[in-house]
Amino acid sequence: MAAGKHPILVIGYGEVGHAMEYLLAARQPMQFWDIHPVAGHEAVELEQAAAHAEFVIFCIPVSPLAEVAGRVLPHLSADSISLTVAKGLDANGRPAPAIFDDVYAGAHDYGVLYGPMIAEEIMHGRPAFAQVGCSRPGVYARIEALFQGSGLVLQYSDDVPGIAWSSVLKNVYAILFGAADELALGDNVRGYLAVAAIREMTAIVQAMGGDAATVTQLAGLGDLVTTATSSSSHHHELGRQLARGEYRDSPSEGVHTLAMVEQHDLLDREQYPLFNLVQQLVTERSGIEQRIRAYMQSL
Repeated sequence: MAAGKHPILVIGYGEVGHAMEYLLAARQPMQFWDIHPVAGHEAVELEQAAAHAEFVIFCIPVSPLAEVAGRVLPHLSADSISLTVAKGLDANGRPAPAIFDDVYAGAHDYGVLYGPMIAEEIMHGRPAFAQVGCSRPGVYARIEALFQGSGLVLQYSDDVPGIAWSSVLKNVYAILFGAADELALGDNVRGYLAVAAIREMTAIVQAMGGDAATVTQLAGLGDLVTTATSSSSHHHELGRQLARGEYRDSPSEGVHTLAMVEQHDLLDREQYPLFNLVQQLVTERSGIEQRIRAYMQSL
């Protein structure tokens, strides 16, 4: 370890963990922990590594976030910052910042990064973009310094609920874009879906305590365009599979979001017909084209 430098601890070494390594390995020493051995890296003990880390980057889905954050909590140094890019809801219906608020209870600072930042593109040296929400405004300067010059362009947002819910919702709507593309419904339909999705996302974000303007920024519109149109997008591909009748249950933040919204009665889905349509497509998994065309004819 370089003198005077504290390592970055990356928890989870999937695509996002690899992307963080690409962005940051030349800047500070890094350690990696995963439930499976991390090839090419020295094995570390989670709690010990967390105790010495200046930044702890959680590159894991939102579902295990509370458990893992609770595990490292007693060992974090007082000035450490926890980061995550997890875009979903946990089993209690909470997005990532709400989990940090509950688990850390103000004892440690955190930041959440949401925006167009597909891991495959990052690892090919292409630019990526994210809005950053923090547990308190002063934390942003350190996060910005960490990523300065890395290829990940950051913007500060003081609307933590807004960027969190924007990032959660775009995964849901992206499924519909994939289905429409598979059915070759055309560019006109894609344009309509973009407007309708942003309209519904805006209403939901406001209902969840966020600002309407946030939905048209990186964590909302920016990430929706990326996720809803990219060939690298898991949720776009999921929509295509649904339209082909090939979808089988697999880990997906968008599908899990739909389940948690229903389980915890977070929304009145009848107020959001496009969201409700995606719910029907994922739940019923039949008559996909007929359902979408019936929706279009009802407009």
